[in-house]
Amino acid sequence: MFRNQYDNDVTVWSPQGRIHQIEYAMEAVKQGAATVGIKSNTHAILVALKRSSSELSAHQKKIISIDDHIGISIAGLTADARSLSRFMRTECLNNQYAYETPLPVSRLVTTVGSKLQVCTQRYGRRPFGVGLLVAGYDNLGPHIYQTCPSANYFDCKAMAIGARSQSARTYLEKHLDAFQNITDLEMLVAHGLRALRDTLPNEIDLNTKLALIESEERKSSVTKPRTEAAATASPMEEDKEPREPTPQVATDTDEHMES
Repeated sequence: MFRNQYDNDVTVWSPQGRIHQIEYAMEAVKQGAATVGIKSNTHAILVALKRSSSELSAHQKKIISIDDHIGISIAGLTADARSLSRFMRTECLNNQYAYETPLPVSRLVTTVGSKLQVCTQRYGRRPFGVGLLVAGYDNLGPHIYQTCPSANYFDCKAMAIGARSQSARTYLEKHLDAFQNITDLEMLVAHGLRALRDTLPNEIDLNTKLALIESEERKSSVTKPRTEAAATASPMEEDKEPREPTPQVATDTDEHMES
């Protein structure tokens, strides 16, 4: 039998026990621009490629702020990511209004997974064609979570998703043991940039743009971005205040590439 007899709807199973609509959605994530997330004992960072569809258009936003302590990077359909980001912001606001405390990262990711699951079981709907890397900080420390269109989510030490992300994951696996003990934010960002660089062809240059999310102890909004030409260096502002064991919440770094 032909495969297309079983991919007309998300509720139809193939004889091999597969749901092709979900597989198509996960393929859309693989076609998106690469993004990398790394966490140490004190920090969590996100690095993403910002690509433009043509020379006449602006870059698409790949890193989105959810709350003071949570940010996400996306790979896949940007429109689906905007819808999910609005939902996540609403959940954070509702928790802050009801309990006057920030929403724990794990609880937010669980809620997002439940929302993604609805689209994989109901007739007439399609899965979200976007994968998320969620970076956040709460009472348990920094976190990096990955969500999939299949409604699966994973607590990660480091992760890369998007086009040619296998090269980045290879770099992360090779240096995984070193990440946990890094307290220098610049060094952690440098590892993220090197992992992201592996997803690009050799003829592509990598420029960086920085945004920062800090914890309650150093509460501030996203810092003013600055752009520098750098391939392996990380243009991060120095943290001149003394750190506690878990001072800083999450750092997200926007990337864009130029030919």
